[in-house]
Amino acid sequence: MDLIPKPDQVVSAASNVAHKVLYGGLADLRPMPRTLIDDGTLREVYHYRPAGTVKETGDPVLLVTPLAAPAICYDLRRGCSLVEHFVTGGRPTYLLEYGEVSFRDRNLGMEHWIDEVVPTAIREVSAHAGGRPVHVIGWSLGGIFSLLTAADQPDLPIASLTAVGSPIDVSLVPLVAPLRPLLNWVNGKGPITKGYQLLGGAPKPLVKWAFQLSSVQKLVTKPLAMASHIDDTEFLAQIEAVDRFTANMIAYPGRTFGQLYHRFAKGNQLATGEFELDDRTIRLGDIKVPVLVFGGSTDGIAPVPAVKAVIPLLTGSPEVRFEIVPGGHLGMLTGRAARRTTWVVMDEWVSQWSTALEAEAGTTASSGARSGAAAIGTNRARRHSSSASRALKK
Repeated sequence: MDLIPKPDQVVSAASNVAHKVLYGGLADLRPMPRTLIDDGTLREVYHYRPAGTVKETGDPVLLVTPLAAPAICYDLRRGCSLVEHFVTGGRPTYLLEYGEVSFRDRNLGMEHWIDEVVPTAIREVSAHAGGRPVHVIGWSLGGIFSLLTAADQPDLPIASLTAVGSPIDVSLVPLVAPLRPLLNWVNGKGPITKGYQLLGGAPKPLVKWAFQLSSVQKLVTKPLAMASHIDDTEFLAQIEAVDRFTANMIAYPGRTFGQLYHRFAKGNQLATGEFELDDRTIRLGDIKVPVLVFGGSTDGIAPVPAVKAVIPLLTGSPEVRFEIVPGGHLGMLTGRAARRTTWVVMDEWVSQWSTALEAEAGTTASSGARSGAAAIGTNRARRHSSSASRALKK
């Protein structure tokens, strides 16, 4: 809003305030309809119901939720929902989430997710979609779990892999780097270790505080930003949706949190391209599927250099593509700018690495364009051009 508001700005501001008072908010927070198709210990796999006017066709996408974050990261609000984007485009869309983590889950380690949860979800989605290969998309830690799973089990029916804001080299994360010498000095006997062992994990309030700390400047300036954008309905609706997301953070299981703390934050294991799990070593170089990597231009949790560090490690992938997109850690995935940046690149990537059956369906649909049909797939051999693309072909 201008310092001296224009008449239309005053009207918009008054309308927003009235809507907030009368209805409690401006954001459309209705979730996209979905159906549970598989579940297990801290594993829930959902299929989003096709949009009423769109036929569901093509290879499925599976959205892998990171630990501690609510699954609404992919379905933030109507108009800024990656789920809505895929579903209304006719793409078979699935979600993996974990439910509430309790004290009884304290002994579950990363093995549970890499050996059981993520692989089972991929197989179930493929089976539910008629045996098609799956385009796996993981945000933050969900991307790291997806990468490790694909490296550990190359026989999984994966068509492509997308990691969004997944930090690989934590020494390049400004929030963590200054603390690493101190963490290493206490040698596993400090208050953090004792705290998560006593509590059985990282509790919700701590997880919420850590997420807010990454954007403390925005948190401090939030009242002023809201006041200066009181006439901007989209801006205010996005803030409401992000506030709901932050309020619904989930706890970390104790053993998993301990592994993440000691191996990622302190040991920085993934930066070497190898990860020790049980009696084996998982090597990112063993990933045999195409990989798309996103870094957020203003991401404080996973800065671009920390994310880009994975690129030289993916030596076995047939193609690796790296994209820098606008936004912070959540904004790059489901912010207002993501609709014309991140999601567009995802669509290109999924179409590029779709199966021959989908390519044929796309050709058939194109030939029927005169009747209003829309092509969903494209020929796998086609290479999409993009001015923002930094494709690294092998």
